[in-house]
Amino acid sequence: MRDRPQPITFDVNVLIRAVVEGNSLFSSWPSPPPAGPYPASECVGIVNDAREFALYLSPHVLTNVVRVLIDPEGYGWPADRAEEYASILREIVEASGGEIIDPAIRVSDCPDYEDNRILELALASSSVLIVSSDAHLLEMSPWHGIPVIRPEEFVSRVDAMRRATRRRP
Repeated sequence: MRDRPQPITFDVNVLIRAVVEGNSLFSSWPSPPPAGPYPASECVGIVNDAREFALYLSPHVLTNVVRVLIDPEGYGWPADRAEEYASILREIVEASGGEIIDPAIRVSDCPDYEDNRILELALASSSVLIVSSDAHLLEMSPWHGIPVIRPEEFVSRVDAMRRATRRRP
């Protein structure tokens, strides 16, 4: 019997990097072992596997992902492509056993407004980890007992965990 996937929160920067750096063919996420140079994409691959972690998102996070991708000063994606990606993220949330929740909790522990929205989501979902490349969030680790780790570290730890599991008799 498999253990229930643990709740996890990805920062917007991880979700964006997953499709703009390297593997942007988001219809077929990579699965560890991670050997590539695209840890954000591998993070999404891990939750898409739905083995150890369940992805939790909020409407705010999804809106920001789309907003950043379509921004002409940023990535300049067509709106329909950005919405397609948001739809795929919703499917990953559902398939992994996570949820899209609108946190009722308000946090102001971080000087960055958007970072507080990530903290709220992590707290409301009882996430065991926050994965982010954001310096403000990384400096706060552990926040309310929730470690904040870089995508590279997350992928490396999951890879080590999976390799150890395969070696057990």
